[in-house]
Amino acid sequence: MDTAQNYNYRVVKQFAIMTVVWGVVGMLVGVIIAAQLAFPALNFDIPWLTYGRLRPLHTNAVIFAFGGSALFATSYYVVQRTSQVRLFSDALASFTFWGWQLVIVLAAITLPMGFTSGKEYAELEWPIDILIALVWVSYAVVFFGTLIKRKVSHIYVANWFYGAFILTVALLHIVNSAAMPASLTKSYSAYTGVQDAMIQWWYGHNAVGFFLTAGFLGMMYYFIPKQAERPVYSYRLSIVHFWALIFTYMWAGPHHLHYTALPDWTQSLGMVFSLILLAPSWGGMINGIMTLSGAWHKLRNDPILKFLIVSLSFYGMSTFEGPMMSIKTVNALSHYTDWTVGHVHSGALGWVGLISMGSIYYLLPRLSGKKEMWSMRLVEVHFWTATIGIVLYIAAMWIAGVMQGLMWRAVNDDGTLTYSFVESVKATYPYYVVRMVGGLLYLAGMLMMAYNTFKTVVDSKPADTRIPLLGAHA
Repeated sequence: MDTAQNYNYRVVKQFAIMTVVWGVVGMLVGVIIAAQLAFPALNFDIPWLTYGRLRPLHTNAVIFAFGGSALFATSYYVVQRTSQVRLFSDALASFTFWGWQLVIVLAAITLPMGFTSGKEYAELEWPIDILIALVWVSYAVVFFGTLIKRKVSHIYVANWFYGAFILTVALLHIVNSAAMPASLTKSYSAYTGVQDAMIQWWYGHNAVGFFLTAGFLGMMYYFIPKQAERPVYSYRLSIVHFWALIFTYMWAGPHHLHYTALPDWTQSLGMVFSLILLAPSWGGMINGIMTLSGAWHKLRNDPILKFLIVSLSFYGMSTFEGPMMSIKTVNALSHYTDWTVGHVHSGALGWVGLISMGSIYYLLPRLSGKKEMWSMRLVEVHFWTATIGIVLYIAAMWIAGVMQGLMWRAVNDDGTLTYSFVESVKATYPYYVVRMVGGLLYLAGMLMMAYNTFKTVVDSKPADTRIPLLGAHA
């Protein structure tokens, strides 16, 4: 083997640092809009700061800027290490970094200005959609090109999940974003009525299923065994988990459209597949947590492992709650309430956030020529601050959501509504304040991570990028 061959760690480090930067930005916007829901005057009557414009900025920043940068960083690192080859094209990898950052900056400019297609998680207008497609196809070329030229015959399971995520997100984005431009800043969907809603939630739920689940399971299957220094609990289960998950997820989107104009059989099909989805989801969670068999004692003193393992606990909780909420009778109570917001954030803050933070904490010292982060004590404090913040956030939203659902459906003996909508808003106020406090704690943890990252990287030495002579999965 050619030991002079180097890995491309430059692009991995760039994405890892921007994961932290965009994490601070996205979560700061989240805290601002949480505060606005409790204290509406905080928009100062400025159109660019209204909830309706900042909310899509928040979701795009945390999903695509923070989560997307984490996925780029970890997938580029993992595919090189497990294939024992450098990235397929340094130039194309660099284009994916700068192109993705440009997408994020354009989103940060256009969304507060009110330029939006009005589609959940797909609000960006057509010129930015085209740029996203170009960056994503380049990403696929780099990732799969690296796999094709790998020096080992085996494709490690983490790469299966990354590969499925990359291919599916390309398909989802291109189909859902098909539109007729009316001007540079306005377009109209290629689909109409209930078909548009169906395609949007096929996209929307699979953005959760592939962008926010499959990609991060790729992280789980690499970084938990590495940090725990244990092999994956069951390789057979990982393959069954993969195929069951990617087949089942594609059918679950209609559960977002219960009690709408969507045909009833389609709603029921979405519900059935959502219930089936519980099995592969928990299979993956069990596989990750059981990887610690014989190494549970490491959790006491390893804050990075705490991030990785507790993220799986939230993944298990979210993937139980999602199928339950897809049941029509449960959905009749939960839909359009803050219960849904609590569910989304148990997955986003607990699963996606913690697994990303743990993985980036693993990567940064190695990319900076250090043995560990500048302050492991600060990593520990970050873990507990973030975890308490998540619990406050989701508990407040669960209680508020169930309360809202019950108040909205309560009727008097004569059939009139017991409560006005305004009364339900007033009753929700204390929980919005608790949610804001939870968000502030989570943001505080992210600021700790940013400081720790700066101190770790600022005096960094070049990382050892030589390819090892032994070991297929270094």
